[in-house]
Amino acid sequence: MIDPAFWRDKRVLITGHTGFKGAWLCLWLHHLGAKVTGYALAPPTNPSIFECAQISSLVDSIIDDIRSKESVQKAINQAKPDIIIHMAAQPLVRLSYQYPAETFEINVMGTVNVLEAARVAVQNGMKIKAIINVTTDKVYENREWVWGYREQDVLGGYDPYSNSKACSEQVTASYRNAFFHPEQYHQHGVAVASARAGNVIGGGDWALDRLIPDCLSALIKGEKITIRNPKAVRPWQHVLEPLTGYLMLAEKMWGNGKEYAQSWNFGPNDEDAKSVEWIVQQLCERWGASACFEAERTDPQWHEAQYLKLDCSKAKSVIGWKPNWSLEQSLDSIISWHKAYEQKQDVREICLDQIVAYTNKDK
Repeated sequence: MIDPAFWRDKRVLITGHTGFKGAWLCLWLHHLGAKVTGYALAPPTNPSIFECAQISSLVDSIIDDIRSKESVQKAINQAKPDIIIHMAAQPLVRLSYQYPAETFEINVMGTVNVLEAARVAVQNGMKIKAIINVTTDKVYENREWVWGYREQDVLGGYDPYSNSKACSEQVTASYRNAFFHPEQYHQHGVAVASARAGNVIGGGDWALDRLIPDCLSALIKGEKITIRNPKAVRPWQHVLEPLTGYLMLAEKMWGNGKEYAQSWNFGPNDEDAKSVEWIVQQLCERWGASACFEAERTDPQWHEAQYLKLDCSKAKSVIGWKPNWSLEQSLDSIISWHKAYEQKQDVREICLDQIVAYTNKDK
C-alpha cells in the first residue's frame, strides 16, 4: 500500500514526534529511508515509546513549543521539508475540561503557527509539496446516530478538545482556500489536507486517561481494571492503520494537489466499532492470569459521546486505503508488544517487527 521508493530521501517534518503516534511514524519513515525532522515538547509520559525506541537517534529532534510562532518558523526554515505532517496537540478529552484555554491555544493556534510558517516559507521560495493536519474523529457534531460520519458532515464538538480540533479543521480549510486553493495548484504547487482518525491503539502507549494504557497498567500490576462508560462505542484501530492512511495520502497529494487537497476519514471497518466493555473483555481474555474488570458506579463527571463511527468510503475508493488488521489482530499485537517489553526486549525491534508484519500481511 505504501511505496518505499517514494519516501527514500524525502524531507519530512513531523510535529508531535515525541508522542505515541509521532514516535511510531518517525520510526516507520526512517525505516523507509526518509529524512525526518521532529518538532514537539519533551515526551509526555515516562516511560515513552520515543525514549524507549531511541527515536532521537534516528531523526533531527527539535524540542520546543508549537505555541511559539517564531520557533515553528525557525524549525521549518531549518528542516526545509518536502512534506509536513502536523500532529502536535493536546489530545485528551478529560484534560481539555480541566485546561480548556490551553487546549484551544495548542490545538488551534498551534495549527495556525504551522500553516502560517509554511505559507511564509513557500512565499520565500521553499518547495513544500504537501501539508497534512491530523485531527480526530471527534471533529463532527455528534448526533449519536448509528451510521458513520462522512467528510461533508457538520463539524462541531461538545467538549473543548473536540471543539478545538473542529476549529483546527476550519483553520486548515481557510489557509487552503485563501493561500493554496486546489484550483490554483498548478501555480503554487502546495497541497493542504486534513486527516480525521481517532481511538488509535497500539503498543507503547502510556498516555494517562486512555482505555488501553489504563487497562495494561492494571493488568501488569495484577489489579482489577476499572472502566467508565462501558457501553460507549468507538472506532478502535491500530496505530499503523491511520499512519498508513497519512503516508498514502501524502503520496497522492504529491503532484496532484487539486484532487487530494481535502479532508479524509481513516477509521476501522464497521464491525470493529466496539464498546469499551467489549475491548476490556478481550484484553482480559488475552492476558490471562485471572484478569478482571468492573465498571465505575459513579456518574461520569464530564460529558462523553456514547456512539461514534466514521464512514471511510472516500479514502477506500479514492486513495485505495483500507484497514489491514482486524480489531482482534490489533489487540493481539498490543498484548504481544507489552509482554515483549516486560521481558526487556529491544523496543525499536518490537515496533519494526510489527511494522513488517503489518505491511506484509497481504503479500
